[in-house]
Amino acid sequence: MEDSAARSGLVAVHVGVQNPAEFPEPHPDANEYAQELWAAAQRYEGINWDKAGAEPRWLGMDTSTCVAAINPSHFHGRGADEFTRFLDGAASRGETALIIATIGNTTREPRLSVFGGDVASVYFRGFAGSIVGKRLGTGSEITLAPGLDPVDQDLALRIRNSSGDGPWWAMQPRPVTAEGQSGTTAYEPEGELIPILVDTLGEPVVARWMPSDGKQIWYIVPDGINWNTVVGWLVQRALPAHVPGALRRARSPHSINPDLETTAESSARLALEELERHYAAEKVRLEVEQNRAKEAAEPVRSGLLFGTGSELVDVVAVVLRAAGFDVTDLDEELGTKSADLLAVLGEETCLVEVKSEGGQAKEALVADLERHLGTWPKLRPDQPVTRGALVVNHQHKLDPAQRTREVYGRREFLATLQHPVIPAIGLFGWWRTEDWAAVRAAVLGQQHHGTERSGPAPAKPETPAAPRRGFWSRMGRSADPTDS
Repeated sequence: MEDSAARSGLVAVHVGVQNPAEFPEPHPDANEYAQELWAAAQRYEGINWDKAGAEPRWLGMDTSTCVAAINPSHFHGRGADEFTRFLDGAASRGETALIIATIGNTTREPRLSVFGGDVASVYFRGFAGSIVGKRLGTGSEITLAPGLDPVDQDLALRIRNSSGDGPWWAMQPRPVTAEGQSGTTAYEPEGELIPILVDTLGEPVVARWMPSDGKQIWYIVPDGINWNTVVGWLVQRALPAHVPGALRRARSPHSINPDLETTAESSARLALEELERHYAAEKVRLEVEQNRAKEAAEPVRSGLLFGTGSELVDVVAVVLRAAGFDVTDLDEELGTKSADLLAVLGEETCLVEVKSEGGQAKEALVADLERHLGTWPKLRPDQPVTRGALVVNHQHKLDPAQRTREVYGRREFLATLQHPVIPAIGLFGWWRTEDWAAVRAAVLGQQHHGTERSGPAPAKPETPAAPRRGFWSRMGRSADPTDS
């Protein structure tokens, strides 16, 4: 008799739980075993099987014609018989038994193990060894493993893009041991674990397990995934690659037989496949580029916004060099006898003092710069300076959005300033947008014309300022990074 799934164009998939639609929720006082069975079934409650092109075969249903299995059971009375019929059916047709298994459990509190942390396991029918997974902390960075084939790469992108922060379990093979008359014997896992998604240490969190006889393929995914995404991948990508006859037998609309396609169908399919490959490769390339850019930017960003001492001095030097200055670290050459940096640009030579304050900056910081300018001729008589500048990371204990735009706010004091006073947060804004002309103008105490900027124009003062001489009267109040 023809299989009902074949008549409907759906492929039969064995799912190793009771039908969630026929499994009422246990009473709150029911034992833990009943609660776990019900929770296991509920994982599949929201799957749109028809849309995916599949028909689920739950416990108690015939599984001999199923083309794949999801979380089959090894335990008698809990699905072992259905799993056996699935494996026997695949073997009788000469097909690979395609299996998807989850690792971990999101419905219960993490449990400690003798192996440390929350450890989960996946066991294989008829093969020695197992896969163990240790639960990762929240916020783990997950990336695609290198060298994936198109099918595994598609699964990796679907799971990573739909799973957010996880949870994830870092997996590794583990041998099984047996006690005998001659002692304990360890049996190494009979197969290969191929990473698909990995954590920062390169340990797989999604993987493909290839048993040694080649008759089975296991995909191991973390509990809590979006099953609609995975079942769609199973029918659209995994079955055509690993069990191609399954879709043809069911007359599935997802079946692809190039020998029966029209020229238009074949051309469109190949173009779509090429587009998907290009998109996946380009996405990976851009992610690598983004990570590299972030790794390069983070030390400067952190230093300018929150740094103190030598850390702040170093990142200020980085920004000045990027703006075109030839920068010398005076602390290395002269110790604390002079300012922190000497910045040279063309005929301009500027002493740069770098300071930090957790709260509002003390006005006495300006005196430090003036003192260094006064002693410089004694230290380097053959290298006169033309000006000085003070960079202050003020209020660095506050969130950047809560800080004042200017280092100093008292008008009477601002009117006395003879040298530029540059907020580090303003320097950050120019660095972030690569507005090197603004950096040069700020350090040299020059007017920065809007036509030279690569970013938005500086913000206008929130309140009118009294006329004042020196840098502040020429530059205006433009140090807010949000205005850069």
